[in-house]
Amino acid sequence: MNPNEDGSDAAERGPRGIQSVEVGGQLLLALAHHGRPLALKDLARQAGMPSAKAHPYLVSFIKIGLVEQEAQSGHYGLGPLALQLGLISLQQYDPVRLATPRIEELAAQLGHTMAIAVWGNRGPTIVRVAEAASPVHVTMRHGTVMNLRGTASGRLFAAHLPPEQVLAALAMEAALDGHGSAALDAELQTQLTLARQQGIASSRDGVVQGVSALAAPVFDDQGRMVLSLTAIGPSGSFDLDLEGAMALSLKRSGLELSRQLGWRPA
Repeated sequence: MNPNEDGSDAAERGPRGIQSVEVGGQLLLALAHHGRPLALKDLARQAGMPSAKAHPYLVSFIKIGLVEQEAQSGHYGLGPLALQLGLISLQQYDPVRLATPRIEELAAQLGHTMAIAVWGNRGPTIVRVAEAASPVHVTMRHGTVMNLRGTASGRLFAAHLPPEQVLAALAMEAALDGHGSAALDAELQTQLTLARQQGIASSRDGVVQGVSALAAPVFDDQGRMVLSLTAIGPSGSFDLDLEGAMALSLKRSGLELSRQLGWRPA
């Protein structure tokens, strides 16, 4: 019997695809990566093929609306169908649903409790929690509102939201707690600037003694912060090094999720 007749070799290779589609797809990937129209020779070079090979693919893509050619420059860019597909794809992605399996992975990998926080009517609010094998003994449940000044999640949101929104939340926080300031004082301003510059926020013994946290942002296609990935653990065993393995894992996960939501770095 021929090895291919029973399908065993095919199964090892995986599902059979259409090579010409995969080859042409490199042109679309190149356009998506650069985010701007390209000349034929530049586009072909980025896709790893000669211009003469790239051109027929582009003609077909233009016919179905995946690519369009600028009349004056002759450059090729993504077409209206590509835009429609992108918008539909974004509508299918719920940020929290997308991030939930990621925090399960991070909790197992990092050995600390992970949480997803979104901006609620009272500030950063925990909506998902993934416990590590040895969970930290602190209240971390769905609906918990994180303090803006003393928590990594709070500082991260405050760093990326409009100042008027942050000031309103600080005023509400001060009124509910009966103490604290509703102003963006110099110390908090410095913390927020560092969070923006470093792409991550941290806290040590901020609200609960003996508890530390790191939080990385996730952005949508408009560049708005939609949630934080927050790791929390005992201060004695928690790595707060912003260049350490834990911080880098959180930042990498945040960037990957942001790209899935359509975010592109400036």
